Amino acid sequence: MSPAHTLAGLLGALLVATILWDAIETILVPRRIGRRVRLTRYFYLVVWRAWRFAALRVRRPSRREAQLGFFGPLSLVLLLAFWACGLILGFALLQLAIDGASWPAPGGLLTALYLSGETFFTLGFGDVTPATGLGRLLSVVEAGMGFGFLGTVIGYLPTMYGGFSQREVGISLLDARAGSPPTAAEFLGRLGPRPAERVDELLREWERWSATLLETHISYPQLSYYRSQHSNQSWLGGLVVILDSSALVVAGVDGLSPEQAKLTFAISRHALVDIAQIFVPPHPPGCGERLPAETLARLRERLAQTPTPLSDASDFFERLAALRAQYEPYALALADYLLIELPPWCHAAPRRDNWQGGPWDRELGVRAEFEPADEDHF
Repeated sequence: MSPAHTLAGLLGALLVATILWDAIETILVPRRIGRRVRLTRYFYLVVWRAWRFAALRVRRPSRREAQLGFFGPLSLVLLLAFWACGLILGFALLQLAIDGASWPAPGGLLTALYLSGETFFTLGFGDVTPATGLGRLLSVVEAGMGFGFLGTVIGYLPTMYGGFSQREVGISLLDARAGSPPTAAEFLGRLGPRPAERVDELLREWERWSATLLETHISYPQLSYYRSQHSNQSWLGGLVVILDSSALVVAGVDGLSPEQAKLTFAISRHALVDIAQIFVPPHPPGCGERLPAETLARLRERLAQTPTPLSDASDFFERLAALRAQYEPYALALADYLLIELPPWCHAAPRRDNWQGGPWDRELGVRAEFEPADEDHF
């Protein structure tokens, strides 16, 4: 065996082993992979940066959001194609290494690629066949690996999209409960006449939602790139609103117990921090000011008109600032990376929810509003 054959065999074996290990970690291992040197990681770094660069050149926000919405599904298809092409190339190099023909020769690599491709996809044309017994064995292994690879991918997609569906159900529920986009002011302001009972029930539901988000987005980080149905909703925005609301309750909201809010805050921060570590550098940038004095005053005024006014304690702002420092830097860094706009703490002016708008409302004379007597049902 010539040195060229040996080099081809070593490169082919290394390529096949690397791609198989990377695919197993990405699809089958249900945990965050701490190792930074991974093909999938580099694939997404390159592809997302190019896509992000192009999206930032789109001026209209609606078109930009539409373009970003294509990235998640398309990147998954490209990743699978990347793996398949790498395996085909790796087996082609192995075929060249064990073939008796001299290499490189005109058409040698192209012929090996053709043989590897038709074997991987089990086409079985038979116009090109291995020249040695070891080559035939290698073809059998590649055919079985290609069949198993495609079967694993088919089983992988429903699992991942099931996690996406679970995530989006919770985000959709925030529409009527916290506004569009959701805010902590609306979340607490719409609790109704018995806020103490209602807030614990809702925060308990969001505690479970955050735990599910942590599990699915650690197992399948690609889900973080999938956008929500409406441009003013996102999984990151929903998570931040729950953190904002929990932080307010823990810092002090009259009539509300902080016990459940502490549990919800803990798991929500856990989800945010662990997901952020996958995408952003270990030391996120400094926290911007999401809650300036005028916004805090507007937030206090909004909740003063509800059964859930903010506490007048002298250390309320210090307690709230300490809680915000635990999650806002991660949220801001992740939002900047994924090009997701974080929701405000309180809207500057009243806004209609997504459910209140419809394309036929004006023609039909429909006004999607609740009567004043029904507002307590929020």
